[in-house]
This record gives sequence, structure tokens and C-alpha cells, in this order.
Amino acid sequence: MKITCKAGTGFFVIALAAAISCLQQNAFAQGCVAAHSPQPIISGLDPTSQPRTTSLLHGLTVTVGYRTYNSYKHYIGTVYQAQRAALHNQVQNHVDLYDLSLSYQLTPRWSIIGDIPGMTATRHQQGNVNVYRSGGIGDILVGAQAWVWRPPTESHGNIAFSAQLKLPTGINDAKGTTILANGQTQERPFDESIQPGDGTWGFALATEAYREFYFHTTGYFSGSWLFSPQDTTGVLTYRPAPGENVVSATDQYLWRGGFSHPVPKVRGLALSIGGRMEGVPVRDAFGSSNGFRRPGYVISIEPGLAYARGRNLINVSGPWAMERNRKTSVTDYANHTHGDAAFADYTVIASYTYTF
Repeated sequence: MKITCKAGTGFFVIALAAAISCLQQNAFAQGCVAAHSPQPIISGLDPTSQPRTTSLLHGLTVTVGYRTYNSYKHYIGTVYQAQRAALHNQVQNHVDLYDLSLSYQLTPRWSIIGDIPGMTATRHQQGNVNVYRSGGIGDILVGAQAWVWRPPTESHGNIAFSAQLKLPTGINDAKGTTILANGQTQERPFDESIQPGDGTWGFALATEAYREFYFHTTGYFSGSWLFSPQDTTGVLTYRPAPGENVVSATDQYLWRGGFSHPVPKVRGLALSIGGRMEGVPVRDAFGSSNGFRRPGYVISIEPGLAYARGRNLINVSGPWAMERNRKTSVTDYANHTHGDAAFADYTVIASYTYTF
């Protein structure tokens, strides 16, 4: 049976001329754990390798991002559920994520930033049984970002803080026909992991920092948290467990850090290596955390490269999962159970940035 429905990462540039601010790019956590969070992607470019063009202090920077992954390995806590593969009842997601990020430089320190995410996704059981397809525009974010020190700095380092408002523009109740146990059919919302948005208001706070050390090696760090104060989204799940009949509106987070180094004799090219942790908390920072959610996290090692030439910048990274943990949710605690979640082995992330 095939069911189809159409519905409707920031990217941290370490100082193009040490004067263009980094971008907040929307990306997504791996698998069923998190689906819609603003997550910076740091390129880690050596700031001294870029031309110092003062005309770029005030202007528009546009980033087009892409991320893809396949989540299919089921975990309860940190324990891999090998029996799901043996019984051929794994649930698999293939997700392609797209993002258009805009940053307008008002002053050397202040920028207006925005993100328009999109996605296409497929969800099915092993063996291409019960295929569900969904896609559309996600939840748009708009806000501002500021550097602590006016760039360029003598130390070749800086810290930025940003705040964004999340608008409920993404569809969160895309539906398809489901065959029930008694053979009847019913229109039901797809799993929240392939919904373009969550349909709630929220806000995101983020910080990003870099500092050049010895031998032109640059250290970088970023952290972001998406706050969803609303308790639930109001979308029904049709799950039988008490308290899990409606989707929870979840906070989501990302932490990244590592080092990058320019490639000798190749101007504008830098390689990076770092660690990455992203996920959904068991309880939100504000408001209640009722309803169905898959809390947990992924810790990954993240190699990458970035290449800058003139006003162009290309960034590619490939986070590889080292630890996956599907944590016990609020409803799991109440029902004395522990649900599972599917995770990906790796993710491919790419973006292209152009400064006008």
C-alpha cells in the first residue's frame, strides 16, 4: 500500500573578512528524536585567510542549505533493538531538508536574520510496507544577531548571540489513509517525525564563538535551544497508551564544538573536526511536557570542510553517530514503560552562501 500526501543548518561563517556575521541556518536532528530545530552549522574557516573587504560590512548574505539522512536503527535508552531488524518490523524514515537563510548586516555588530525551512520525507516499515510521504514549508524563524566585539578583532576571535521568534507556518497535521486492524480505513495524521512543522509559537536562543590559536588553528563552539512553551500541538496520534493521544510540543537543542585548520597552499579551503550533540529533552524549559514525544539525543563526531572564494562559500560536513539514547518520556514514566526511537548512522549536510 502506498500513501501519499503533500503538505505544507547558524551556518557559522567565521568572519568573511572577519566582518560578515555568521548565519543561523535551520536544520534537523537525526531520526525520530527531533525533527524541527534551528541548529547552527559551523564552517570553522580561518578568518585570516579571507580578504578584508570593507564594502561587505553592510549587505545581504543568502545561504541555501541541504541535509539528508535515513533513520532506521531502533534504540531503547542506549540499547540497540536488533530484534526489530530480525523481525522485519523496523520503521524507516528518509528525510531531505532544505533551508533558505537570510542575514542582513545593519552594522558591523548587528544583523537581522531569518530562516525558511522545507522538507520532503518518506516513512515506511521494512520492506516498503505502508509508505507515507509528506513535505512542505516548515516553521519560519526571524530575529537578530549581535557580536560581542566589533569585528574584525585583534585576537581573531569573537562571540555572537542571537534570538529568533518561531512562527507556526509549517503544517503539523498532514494526513494519509491508514488501514486499521479490522480492515477499515481512516484518515490520520502522519507521525510527527515527518511533519513539516509543529504548528506552535516558540523562540530560539543561540550563541556562537570562535578563536584562532596556534598555527592558524581555529577553535569553534555553538549552542542553540528552541523553546516551545505550549504544552501540546493538539494533533491526535491515535496511540492507545494513556496520555499519548496527542503530540507534545517539544524543546530541541544543539551543541557543537571543535577545531578547523586551513589547508596549506589552497587559499580559502579549511578542514574541520568536532563533536556534536543534538536532541529533545524529557521536559521543556518552560511549560508542561505532556503528550507523546520521543526524547533523547545523538552524540556525533563531525568532520567537515569549507571553501571560500570571493563572495562564495561552500560548506560540507558529515556527522557520524557515536552514541544514541532514546530517553524515558513523561508519559513513559507515568505508564511504567520505555518507548523506542529510530536513529540514523550518519547525516550529510551541505550549504552554499553568497554575499551580495
